[in-house]
Amino acid sequence: MKAVISMLLAASILTACNTQSDKQEAQLKAQQKTIDSLKAAMEKQAIIDSMNNVMAQRQEAEKWEEMDRNEAINHSKAVASAPVPAAPAKKKWSHTAKGAVVGAGTGAITGAIINKKRGEGALIGSLIGAGVGAGTGAIVDHSVKKRKQQ
Repeated sequence: MKAVISMLLAASILTACNTQSDKQEAQLKAQQKTIDSLKAAMEKQAIIDSMNNVMAQRQEAEKWEEMDRNEAINHSKAVASAPVPAAPAKKKWSHTAKGAVVGAGTGAITGAIINKKRGEGALIGSLIGAGVGAGTGAIVDHSVKKRKQQ
């Protein structure tokens, strides 16, 4: 009987200790959640503050630009300026030229890898690649020209 009573006493003590540690653990978790939420709020506020600073800087820069524009307009009205010729439009590469360049590069690399004499293989590969690339580009140029005519 004494053994049963001592076992019940030990079990009740262990249960009481576990309950206290569970309470402490729950309290620590609640404190950590509070700390985390405060950190998140502080980070959000820092982001908002930085965005407000960026907007203020932008507005100030726009004011200066507007003042410069107004000054330039007033200056141009005061001084008669010669008309400035428009810059010529930059001419784009044709598909034929692009194909030739890409083909030459690809052919040179492939030829250098395949042939035992690297220089000779690169030279032959670049010539063949340029020819194939130019041919492919010419076909693409022709199809683009047909589409534009339709």
